[in-house]
Amino acid sequence: MFRRIWGYLAALFGIKLDQWEDPDVLLTQAQNEMREAHAKNRERAVQAITQKNILQGEVDKTTKQISNLQAKAEIALKNGDRDLALQLLREKQTLEANLGTLKTSLENAIQMTEQIKVAISREEERIRTKTAEAMALKTQWKQAQIENSINKALDGMTADGSQAAFDRASNKIHVAQSESAARTELAKGKIDNRIAALDDLQADSSANDELAQMEQRLGLAKAPSTSATTSTPITSTPGSTSALEEELAQLEAKVGTGGASTPPPA
Repeated sequence: MFRRIWGYLAALFGIKLDQWEDPDVLLTQAQNEMREAHAKNRERAVQAITQKNILQGEVDKTTKQISNLQAKAEIALKNGDRDLALQLLREKQTLEANLGTLKTSLENAIQMTEQIKVAISREEERIRTKTAEAMALKTQWKQAQIENSINKALDGMTADGSQAAFDRASNKIHVAQSESAARTELAKGKIDNRIAALDDLQADSSANDELAQMEQRLGLAKAPSTSATTSTPITSTPGSTSALEEELAQLEAKVGTGGASTPPPA
């Protein structure tokens, strides 16, 4: 029972590992990680730029306050209020010292934000490049899968099995033809067939004898001839058979079917 459960777990995690190692999954995960990191970097850039803008506002505000204190000190001095002018100048010096610190921080913030902008721009370009590369890799992966499927299908379509089937069919046909020839040859040698052949010969002999007797009764028996190649010249004299009947008699003698004919009238 424990081995069965362990086998199920191993098969399950094996499938999961195969899915995690799939190039599509890996590329999609890498793209998501790049986008998440870029989003975080953009948020940091926004914070840095916001801080720079705040420092810029403080610098502008402090600079304006210094200008106001300077103007007020001059007015107080013109009105003969030297103590007030001295107090305003002290405040001005304090703000000027603070302004120096603000300007230093602002310069650092400006440099940092410019670097961040460059980094963000480069990162965006890298993301675009990697996205195009991921698309190309996915296309190559799909193409490789298709080619592997086709190759597997072609491997399964080997000619060995088909040739073996053709050979088996050819052998069966050859055996069937040989068996048919053997049965035909055996049938020719059967006693029944031989007896039937003798019966046919006997029937033909009886028929020939009966035909000869019939020819004799009808006066159509073959006339004896001295030579198969000798022919009697056709003559036509007064008081003999007509030339047509003589020619017919010679034709019958030549083809071997002639016999005694009824003598023509005198």
